[in-house]
Amino acid sequence: MVDLAVLPSYVAVILLFLAPPGPDMAYMLAVGLEGGRLSALRAILGIGTGMSVYAAAVVAGMGEIAESHPSVLDTVRILGAAYLLWLAYVTMRSARRAINGHGDITTGRWYLRGMLVSLTNPKIILFYLAVLPQFTGNAENAELQMLVLGAVNVLMEVILYGSIGVLSGFFHARLTGSTKATAVLNYAACVVYVVLAVVIVFEVLLA
Repeated sequence: MVDLAVLPSYVAVILLFLAPPGPDMAYMLAVGLEGGRLSALRAILGIGTGMSVYAAAVVAGMGEIAESHPSVLDTVRILGAAYLLWLAYVTMRSARRAINGHGDITTGRWYLRGMLVSLTNPKIILFYLAVLPQFTGNAENAELQMLVLGAVNVLMEVILYGSIGVLSGFFHARLTGSTKATAVLNYAACVVYVVLAVVIVFEVLLA
């Protein structure tokens, strides 16, 4: 019912999109620095959940509606930028608490944060709209084929970016005993969140 012969070329296309540094990679780096390895794992599972929602939406036909109304996508992206700025504020507050000797306080809710960051990145749905139909191959069931392709994409991003988050979490684990080092890591994560938010706003304004 599905055509698996397209997987090698499909995987190659995904790697071309995932390999260059981008917002998701930067976000996972920030999560690892701020919260550590376990937080990175929870966050990437949240991102995977959000991506799965968009993949299912494309298969259900909702992606074409979103594509025909770009203002809706821009609104979602602005909301995503606002959420990233809120994360920056919360992270900066945690850094200040660490400096004041309260380094045990954490922002938490990593899974939910990852899912919200993914859901407020509608570029994912545009990727699915542009790429998935190109790899239906000789599948007898196009919807099932696109579901399989979407699942492969989600799995690859979870593994790749999850690994980056876990690796950056080693720095958190090594330095978490020092309140100053913890504050520095949180400030670094804060900068990443702000930069991502600014990039999103500029993309919307220049579109």
